[in-house]
Amino acid sequence: MNHAFPCGTLPLDFVGTLRARRNAAPMEKLPSPELLDAWFTESGMFDVVPGANEADLEDALELRELIYELVAGRLAGEELPDAAVAALNRRAAGMPVEVRLGPDGVSRTGSASQGLAGLARGAVEILGGDEGALLRECARPECTQVYLDHSRGHRREWCAMKTCGSRVKSAAYRARQRSAKS
Repeated sequence: MNHAFPCGTLPLDFVGTLRARRNAAPMEKLPSPELLDAWFTESGMFDVVPGANEADLEDALELRELIYELVAGRLAGEELPDAAVAALNRRAAGMPVEVRLGPDGVSRTGSASQGLAGLARGAVEILGGDEGALLRECARPECTQVYLDHSRGHRREWCAMKTCGSRVKSAAYRARQRSAKS
């Protein structure tokens, strides 16, 4: 598996395909159309590789940054820029992924642009709905993954306990051990 899905929310997991975006050299997880195809199939959006090309990859990266810009604005409590909102709405108006019922169950097929339109629609739902109040950014300084905090007290700090939460807690434990020895 090439990609991680720590959020359980596809538009936000898609934003996470640029890892550590505030670092001097962020890690790009979508450097090729083939890895965009892999993201679509690994996420479950498609059962069959959509066959993305360079233009689809460029559109995907633009959409990812557009969603991040709007999420960051929402997190900062800012009014969302009209131009960015209009751009997201245009993308959300695209054709949906084709979902069919067949003898083997449900199948999801379509083009990369249909997948991107689905991600844009999901982002519209989050940003414009009640879930927008649950948006958070991971508290681990090196991580910039955004997620929805559905925890009981809405006090979740990390995108995923398995990765970032474990690293932060381990680092804090080691720091306590070092200071106790001093």
